Amino acid sequence: MKRIPAVLLVASVSLSLFSQEDKIKSGWNIGVLPAISFNTELGFQYGGLINLYHYGDGSNYPAYNHSLYLEISRYTKGSSIYRFMYDSDVLIPGISLTTDISFLTDEAFDFYGFNGYESVYNQSFSEDSTRMFYKHKRTLFRFKNDLKGRLAGDHFFWNAGLTIKSFNVRSVDIDKLNKGKDEDLLPPVDGLYDKYVNWGIIDQDEADGGLIATVKAGVSYDSRDFKANAMKGIWFETGVEVSPSFISENGFARFYAVHRQYFTLIPRNLSFAYRLGYQTTFAGEVPFYFQNQIITSVLTGTVSEGLGGEKTIRGILRNRIVGDGLLYGNLELRWKAIRFSFINQNFYTGLVGFSDVGMVTKNHEFDIPDDAALAGESATDYFNPGQENIHLSAGAGLRIVMNENFIIAVDWGKAFNEQDGDSGFYIGLNYLF
Repeated sequence: MKRIPAVLLVASVSLSLFSQEDKIKSGWNIGVLPAISFNTELGFQYGGLINLYHYGDGSNYPAYNHSLYLEISRYTKGSSIYRFMYDSDVLIPGISLTTDISFLTDEAFDFYGFNGYESVYNQSFSEDSTRMFYKHKRTLFRFKNDLKGRLAGDHFFWNAGLTIKSFNVRSVDIDKLNKGKDEDLLPPVDGLYDKYVNWGIIDQDEADGGLIATVKAGVSYDSRDFKANAMKGIWFETGVEVSPSFISENGFARFYAVHRQYFTLIPRNLSFAYRLGYQTTFAGEVPFYFQNQIITSVLTGTVSEGLGGEKTIRGILRNRIVGDGLLYGNLELRWKAIRFSFINQNFYTGLVGFSDVGMVTKNHEFDIPDDAALAGESATDYFNPGQENIHLSAGAGLRIVMNENFIIAVDWGKAFNEQDGDSGFYIGLNYLF
């Protein structure tokens, strides 16, 4: 379960819901939410987030001059989010800048193997006594900087970025997750991550994580009428992301292309949007702990990882689809259902219907362990060569939006294949794209 934005959820239900014209905003505006949830393995989540927007004299509203986002939240068992993000089109004249500094810990990070359906998902391995089987511990420090400047005309831009990520990977700390519990204790488990290390599928040199620095360069076309939730226009970007071997512990290069398009069906209120993305490794080898990273110019959530989960294919297990090449797509019908004003701010509640899809297009190559390495286990419990295919989900969502930019997103998605899990429920921020 994700963050529960109790304040605005209650406000949106209990207040007068009459449609009103938006009030032009200027100066500083603030959105504040508690971060409260509970998870059996992770414990209670507590903390909060603040998003400050500066609209200047209001002449460009709902576009803002500066956005500052801060989140601090922890789970009682140790998982945590410490994140600061700054976004501005005016700090550097003619250049759009987004900077993100985050430290993220996850005591039960999902790992289902490589190449989608070629790695078997056995639901019985996720039952109470072994529910940590498809997990490992991960901490991530991220320093991400993205720049965009005008290249030609009103819509063509250059893109550049520098990101440093430091990963620390370990087996699940069962003792830490059991701390303070008198019953329903998690038993020790030899999880899939541990087996892959023992079988040599995950190389010992990268089993504990590492430091990855990447530089990104590309071009984009952006004719959106509004960044936070476009009603019309195209946003396309393509380029390369390179991790130089003289900086990082691994050297590799990846190509990416993402096309997003938006159509107005009813002015101001109803739109259709879709996203198609592709990325592939064309040089070097990407370490296992970095393979789930989805290339994006601007983060719309805490992470951009998958495929599978909140920000890629909703309803499908997080990190279910991992490989050297990936293709993914999303379709959304977006309806701004009700507009209202409260505490001198402009709000609307929106509904979303969606379908998400993805698949591995280039396998991560490895050798299936022989009978001696398997030590009596069956390879068919873990590997299903040649079976990768399209992964599909669909679902619906709710949006609660303040001043067009501060967006609470609630989504539920259903997987179409039991090899992808059952369903997923998510509470976070922002539209998917």
